[in-house]
Amino acid sequence: MVVIKESPSKRPPVRTRVHRAWLVAAVAGLAIVVAGAFTTMAGLLAGPMHREFGWSRATIGFGASVNMVLYGLTAPFAAALMDRFGMRRVVGGALAAVAAGALFTSVMTEPWQYVVGWGFLVGTGCGSMAMAFAATVTDRWFARRRGLVTGALTAAGVFGQFVFLPLLSWMVERYAWRAATVTLVVAALAALPLVLLVLRDRPTDVGLRPYGALENEDASRERYAAVPGTARRTVHVLARSARTGPFWLLAATFAICGASTNGVMWPHFTPAAHDHGMPATAASSLLATIGVFNIAGTLASGWLTDRFAPRRLLAAYYALRGLTLLALPLLLTAHVGAPLVAFAVLFGLLDVATVPPTMALCREVYGADSAIVFGWVAAAHQLGAGLAAFAGGVARDAFGSYDPLWVGVGALCGTGALLALTVVRPRTAA
Repeated sequence: MVVIKESPSKRPPVRTRVHRAWLVAAVAGLAIVVAGAFTTMAGLLAGPMHREFGWSRATIGFGASVNMVLYGLTAPFAAALMDRFGMRRVVGGALAAVAAGALFTSVMTEPWQYVVGWGFLVGTGCGSMAMAFAATVTDRWFARRRGLVTGALTAAGVFGQFVFLPLLSWMVERYAWRAATVTLVVAALAALPLVLLVLRDRPTDVGLRPYGALENEDASRERYAAVPGTARRTVHVLARSARTGPFWLLAATFAICGASTNGVMWPHFTPAAHDHGMPATAASSLLATIGVFNIAGTLASGWLTDRFAPRRLLAAYYALRGLTLLALPLLLTAHVGAPLVAFAVLFGLLDVATVPPTMALCREVYGADSAIVFGWVAAAHQLGAGLAAFAGGVARDAFGSYDPLWVGVGALCGTGALLALTVVRPRTAA
């Protein structure tokens, strides 16, 4: 018997290329960074527009509120649109919408134009690139490292906020608000070609398996057919998931998340610190510190979500956040000392850390519909934030102090910790 040895030069080459899933995630992260930059701009526009046009703060605030409401409500429909028309078309259209809205805002002369440009176009565009988009990318392109990718894409939105905010603020002060608005237009248009070139709906579209999927794993879950009637499907998913206990538990915990973060920190922390004699610039620096540590906390949470039970992580996050908020009235003084810096660091680590385990629980319970379900859960987050923002103003007027607000949301976080522990994966997906 003659054994013929294969020449080493004819052996199949070792494949060392990076899986395309990471490139898709990187481009998705870029789009989310741009959307995050747009979310910081509304606060910078209010003062300049008030001085230039003489519009009331209520009029300007109405346009911003339309933006926020549509941002929250668009996400679940965007997830269904991605199933119907594909991620590339939806995200490309979203970038075009935010660019058009910002450009229209830069030439506006009437309040209704601000509502249309910044409220409608920018609000729906940013909502289409919100957390439901991150969930869709993770679900379709990754079979492993999902928690890490979720954390990275969530952190991308925070990164966009805090990287662009100083630049945009400087441009508003030095060159007027239109220059900053046009800068956002350029950023969105620069990201658009990369989205169209790189982003694909599923690994099977380019002959690949999801990252980390084994050869003998069933990849049929990646081959969803396009579903007509996007709005009908989105509402149908809501109606179906609303008949299950985990949906209401997840919505309740995420509403508590919104109430104890966006709803109280951004509108009320600076005036609360000012009540104690702290300069607004110092309070803003603490908020910036929270934002910086958001990124580290989200990435760490994503890594932990790959290794530990998501519901236990959520319970720990809410419990620790509640303790920090309960301690805040004792820490606020006229000066920024080590205790307040420690608060900012710890709160920043916990702020957005709830997103990866919440996404993971949606995925475990609702499978192929998880991105749409998470979109509705994220809408509950926005609702909780809005209610807390209103309640904070009421508390300040009624008690002359924000202390009851911090105690109230701290107690809510304790409730959230208990609710998170009751989210149990059923035997079959709903």
